[in-house]
Amino acid sequence: MTSEHVAHEGHSAEEIDRHVKVYISVFVALMVLTIVTVAISRFHLPVPIAVTIALIVATIKGSLVASYFMHLISEKKLILWVLLLTVVFFVALLFLPVITTHNGFGIHE
Repeated sequence: MTSEHVAHEGHSAEEIDRHVKVYISVFVALMVLTIVTVAISRFHLPVPIAVTIALIVATIKGSLVASYFMHLISEKKLILWVLLLTVVFFVALLFLPVITTHNGFGIHE
């Protein structure tokens, strides 16, 4: 593919190089965070602390994948608000059993 052909498609070689650099940077960040996750497991931390740190690292990694590899970082605001609303409902559903068990409304054995 010639540079003239690329220019006719609306993407310059510099723009493509910039995108490739971003993808490589995100890939390197994901690899570093994976190494951090493995390193944390070697420290023999108390389970709640280890799980909390692992979930934070996993959230960061998931955000990087969704933002850059799924191209959500350049989406319109409406799609981002729908995604945020989905996350809010997901978290609410995760905590629903905890709330109903600890406030007396749950079924006790």
